[in-house]
Amino acid sequence: MESWLFLLIILGVAFLSKNNSLLIATIVTLILKLLPQTGHLLNLIQTKGINWGVTVISVAILMPIATGQVGFRDLLNAFKSPAGYVAVICGILVAVLSAKGVHLLSASPEMTVALVFGTIVGVVVFKGIAAGPVIASGIAYCILTVLANIGIK
Repeated sequence: MESWLFLLIILGVAFLSKNNSLLIATIVTLILKLLPQTGHLLNLIQTKGINWGVTVISVAILMPIATGQVGFRDLLNAFKSPAGYVAVICGILVAVLSAKGVHLLSASPEMTVALVFGTIVGVVVFKGIAAGPVIASGIAYCILTVLANIGIK
C-alpha cells in the first residue's frame, strides 16, 4: 500500500509542477503495477530501463546527423573556438558522470527517490529544467566519492 501512496504523491507533484516526463513515467508505472503478473516486467525495467533510456536519448542526439543538419564541417568548426573545446569537454564530462551515475543507481536504488525529489524541487522551487536523474546521480557519485575519500560517509 505504501508504494501506491508514494507513487500517487509523485503523480500529484508531477501534475502540479507540470513535469510531463515525470507525469507520464508515473502513470506508466501505476498502470504496470496495476496489471496482474507484471512483477517480472517491473524488475526487468528496473534493471535495464536506464540503459534503454540512454539508447533512446542517443538516437535522438544522432538525428541531426541523420537529417544532414550536422556534418563533418560542423565538427571541425567546433574545434576553432574556445566554446567548442568547452562543449567537447563538457560532453565528455557528462558522459563519464552519467556512466558513474548509472552505476550508483544500480548499486543504491534508494538514491533514485532522493534524486527524483531533488529534481522536482529544482524544477518547482527554483524554476530549473529537469536535466535527468542520471546526470544528477553522476554528480552525486562524484560528491560521495570525494566525501568517502576524506573519511565522511
